[in-house]
Amino acid sequence: MKESVAEEHLYLGFSHQHRDSIFPLHTSISLFLLSYCDCKLFKIFLVPTGENVDDGFVTKNLLGDLEVHLISRCQLPVVVQSCCLPAVVVKDSKFCRAGLSVVLRHIIQKTYEADPSKKDVLELLGFKKTCLKACAEVSQWTRLCEISIPLAVEGFLTASPEHCQIVPPDILQLERKLGEPVRVHNDDKIRRQKLQEQKAGAKAAVPVLGKEATEKRKTVEMHEHRLPNLELSIAFSKLLVQKVPDAVNRVAPHIRRTKTSDLPLLDHVFAEGLYFTLADIVLLPCIHQFLVFSKEQGKNLVNLPLISSWYQRVQEVPGVKKAAGKCNMDFLQFPELMSASGEQLQDFSSVPDELEEENKDSHFIGGPRPTMTKLMENGVEAKFSPHPWPNWTLDWTNLPSAVSPGEGK
Repeated sequence: MKESVAEEHLYLGFSHQHRDSIFPLHTSISLFLLSYCDCKLFKIFLVPTGENVDDGFVTKNLLGDLEVHLISRCQLPVVVQSCCLPAVVVKDSKFCRAGLSVVLRHIIQKTYEADPSKKDVLELLGFKKTCLKACAEVSQWTRLCEISIPLAVEGFLTASPEHCQIVPPDILQLERKLGEPVRVHNDDKIRRQKLQEQKAGAKAAVPVLGKEATEKRKTVEMHEHRLPNLELSIAFSKLLVQKVPDAVNRVAPHIRRTKTSDLPLLDHVFAEGLYFTLADIVLLPCIHQFLVFSKEQGKNLVNLPLISSWYQRVQEVPGVKKAAGKCNMDFLQFPELMSASGEQLQDFSSVPDELEEENKDSHFIGGPRPTMTKLMENGVEAKFSPHPWPNWTLDWTNLPSAVSPGEGK
């Protein structure tokens, strides 16, 4: 006989409802992931910050098929009362998992353990299962997804009309992130495949006379219709647990001999690069609320073409629209943004000067720096001994980026 699985309780904050989301946004994100994973392994408790909350209204109108219970802050287990929600506790246990990323990763792992056939759910943790694993204190990316963007959107929705005219700097930072080149495991192979496709496309564009030209044009058109680009074909083949066609995998000899520095860069498909991960799940409810509110305010969403294109693309991921339906999220549809380019960004989307200066001083935020700052703020002074070989220096500019501390993002 299998041992009975211990019941786990999931505690989520509840301040108010705004359109099709529960706030704080950390709660909407958690509920969206539960719906996406079709996970009913947790007993869910909403912890209101106010007093007068209608239990029936919350259950019937906001949470789809998820069963929830309201509980006051004073009724929380002692181990949870001092934690920031969301939090997960095994029933009658003194061990607590708290924080958005920790809780979401735990939900994914428990879902897969209960049903190993859900490999697509486990894939949300990304390469080596490290997506959002680094804490926000040492990872700029985790901090942006887990803290900065949810808080920025919540502030944007409640700001005065004059402040709503300014796109939050954290949203602009995400726009820039989506425009950065993609780095993925084994990207050398994928970039060579992309180079081969580009050369094949250029060759196909050369005019050819007669019947051969017509047939070749039809072949190219069919190929483009089937595979819009290599990045999309790879991303969606992984989502559907399929292999990329052999025709794409075979690389010509002259392509294999091309220097890595001469290979084309990969384009972003999803938040972390080519593959749909937990980061996309975290960002989607936040960006959805931001775009809905922006559209109602009459903003031109073409000013954020990469975010808008990402938002459209995520909707095509299997399971996302179903999860959105359960959470009563009504996605926006604006296909004209799919062809928008990054050059259409207008002046109001520029980064504020103070944010630029802050980023210059904190290009790398991680390691011991936050810890040392907290120690000094609490009156603990660290004393450093001199380096035994002060004449030793390293020219980081001439070393590979992989060994530079500035790359630790």
